[in-house]
Amino acid sequence: MELLEIAKTALLYSFFVMIAGSAWRLIGILLHKDKPDHSEPRQPGGLPAALKVIWTRSLGAPDFKKENFHLKTLGYTMHIGLFTAILLFKPHIENWAAFLGIGWPGLPDVVIYVVGIATVGILLIMLYRRLTHPVLKLISNFDDYMSWFVTALPLVTGLCIPLGFGLEEDTLIAIHLFSVALLMLWFPFGKLAHTYMIFLSRGTTGAILERRGART
Repeated sequence: MELLEIAKTALLYSFFVMIAGSAWRLIGILLHKDKPDHSEPRQPGGLPAALKVIWTRSLGAPDFKKENFHLKTLGYTMHIGLFTAILLFKPHIENWAAFLGIGWPGLPDVVIYVVGIATVGILLIMLYRRLTHPVLKLISNFDDYMSWFVTALPLVTGLCIPLGFGLEEDTLIAIHLFSVALLMLWFPFGKLAHTYMIFLSRGTTGAILERRGART
């Protein structure tokens, strides 16, 4: 039980680090002063252009939709599986309810396990592609592999809990909580921050390109 209590404490502190780190990055970006653009705008740009590119790039650039369809499918399926496990697993919902004061219906455990296994499988496919694709292999760095690792680890440790492996359930839960804590500690400082920063970057790009008259 002592290990489980330590894991719960680590999870709590890592949550605050994740929130503080994310806020620090966002505030730094929002307070950053761009150089003034004195050129005459060819189109209005602004918020409508930003929202347009956030939407269109979420679907994929038109010229590359066919080639990237399978990659987009894998990416979206992985994210859906990940958030399904986080938000619709009944023990997770109980924790959310204790934290937020509200709960919601969950999916049967067997569905969550199937989703979790499928999500780990997709992550392995994506890792294999990164390791074998000549361009991806060349441009990948420690951040890419660490972000993959901390994303996959909570899924793997969570799937191990019902299997037991001769360990006490509290020990397996503690290991799972430590893996989630590691994910939250890494979240604001690595590429996982794309979860929220992707909207800022795409929106900014859309507003700038639209102002310059580029096709978006």
